[in-house]
Amino acid sequence: MTRIRNLCGLLALAAACALLLTGCFVETVEIEAGTAEAASGGEVYDPDSWAVYWYHCGSNLESDWGCASGDLKEMLDVPLETDKVKVVVETGGSYEWHNTAVDASKIQRFVYSKDGFNLVDEQPQANMGKADTLAGFLQFCKDHYPAAHTMVIFWNHGGGSVGGAAYDERYDYDSLTLDEFYKAFDQVYDLDQTNPPFDIVGFDTCLMATVDTAYAFCDVAKYLVASEESEPGCGWYYTGWLEALADNPAMDGASLGKILCDSFAEGCEIDEVADEITLSVTDLSRVPSLMDAYEALGREALLNAVENPGFLPAMGRMADRAENYGGNSEEDGYTNMVDLGDLAKTCADLLPENSRRVRAALDDCIVYKINGPLRTESTGLSCYYSYNGDQEDYEGYKDISSSQAFTYLYGYELSGELDEQGISYLNDCGYEDNTVPWVSTLADVDEDFPVYIDSQGRASIETGPEIAAMLKGVYFHLAWVDEEQDTAFLLGRDNDLYADWEGGVFSDNFRDTWGSIDGNLVYMELVYEGEGYNAYSVPILLNGQPYNLRVTYHFDTDNYRILGARRSVDDRGMVDKNLRQLKPGDEVTTILYAATIDGADSFQPIEAETFTVTADTAFVEADLGDGEFVMMFELADVRNTTAWSELAVFTVENGMIYTDTDA
Repeated sequence: MTRIRNLCGLLALAAACALLLTGCFVETVEIEAGTAEAASGGEVYDPDSWAVYWYHCGSNLESDWGCASGDLKEMLDVPLETDKVKVVVETGGSYEWHNTAVDASKIQRFVYSKDGFNLVDEQPQANMGKADTLAGFLQFCKDHYPAAHTMVIFWNHGGGSVGGAAYDERYDYDSLTLDEFYKAFDQVYDLDQTNPPFDIVGFDTCLMATVDTAYAFCDVAKYLVASEESEPGCGWYYTGWLEALADNPAMDGASLGKILCDSFAEGCEIDEVADEITLSVTDLSRVPSLMDAYEALGREALLNAVENPGFLPAMGRMADRAENYGGNSEEDGYTNMVDLGDLAKTCADLLPENSRRVRAALDDCIVYKINGPLRTESTGLSCYYSYNGDQEDYEGYKDISSSQAFTYLYGYELSGELDEQGISYLNDCGYEDNTVPWVSTLADVDEDFPVYIDSQGRASIETGPEIAAMLKGVYFHLAWVDEEQDTAFLLGRDNDLYADWEGGVFSDNFRDTWGSIDGNLVYMELVYEGEGYNAYSVPILLNGQPYNLRVTYHFDTDNYRILGARRSVDDRGMVDKNLRQLKPGDEVTTILYAATIDGADSFQPIEAETFTVTADTAFVEADLGDGEFVMMFELADVRNTTAWSELAVFTVENGMIYTDTDA
């Protein structure tokens, strides 16, 4: 193994990247646009006519990488030879467009039809993250380009239930939240669940296939097409689905939704970024039944929580095991989105009355879905779960939540109490008290847990059953100590431990190995623990820019895979469509975290080794070799409050491991 040699210089975080993303273009795309008058509108007679309204908020996906222009080009690769299909496009939200047709200084509206691609309207610059801007586009489309069948597409970043979509980089990345989406549609259309104005609402964004999204749009459209997971940079394949629609405009919304899913999967497979993809078609007419089951599940959870103090951390442990999306770790950031069906399945023993009911209702709602081989537990819609215990994020969830019960549940979990409305809700559910028990947390633990050496020679801590019942997870942090440089190098966070949850005893499984890329030691943080694999986030510089590698460890083959690189969720909850594979010739710099041994300073990111990617580049578990290593146990509760152990020390000499405490 190559030891760390050039450990110097702090990691300089860059505000944006300039990498060529899969499916995106950085060169200017030649797009010819004519000019024309907007259509006069009028009554629609052809029952097979389709109008697609494309809200094309370019954001930095366009200004940095040209992804929006790339998808416009995909659309224009389809020759529309029928007058039954039209695409109305509103462009904005970006400082720069990488094509010859769009003026970034304005809001522009184009129509693509059998008459070509024509500019039909211009408006002053406006924030595409505001409801009024969306409402203006919808009114324009309704007045001038009605059709028997309509679909609206939102193209941009997505942030799940709380973050929404359409982040406008010209306006500090303001986005449309779910309540703002609804406000815009309600301004323009008579919304009716039995006769909604749209056939499809589609999100070519990350993370928007949520139960809250489905509920928000259930009187707006017949079907929702969206992804639970972060989308790769290529996004939807516009050539594939538009060509199919032009060939058969008689198809209904469900049929078009299926084609959207299949063509998306086809494009991702071509670009070799299909491992973690998801896309689903939700029948929104069936959402009310799902919401009844979802609310019943939340009521069951809330009643269990106020009657059993150990319920909340037990549910937290199940949520960590359920398939979740977009990150949910310190390294990647938090989206707080988990698959609804998988959460119900993992909590079946905790919530036996309604978990099966939720999964049945969800199966009834999902008309069609696709998922990659590492997203096998995807059931079509996600829901909110507070992985990070952040109060501000929860307040955003409260504003858009589709479930009273889950709103009260997470409020109780994070604050330890319920307001009068919450108590009244509980009373209506049969709870007879007017107070709820306090939720104990690790904030009450003042001292580090002592480490002792057990009879097997393992470094262990003993919390006792009472504290163990508070915990949603136990992890360890490992560091390599270089006494000559007076430096400890933090290597990462994992949960490869021996655990006795009932007794509250946790022991190390140190084997003198760690993850590496081409022999270069890395920092790696566990971000997902699944049935068949674990997923890790590995910070790197990729061609000089900050990224996190997504790496999986597969239990059946005992090996690692590099899925690609993506940037962290930002502080607005915005998730990029930017999964990028490593390519031969890329320059990668590994990142570790360093501090002086005496603890006088905190761990800071540093650049470690720089190497060039080859066709044989691989992530493997490498021997650490002789040296001294220290480990700390980390305990986490449902509020993401943490407590720590004292240090365990491992000395490796000639392949032998000697374990001690730091007493």
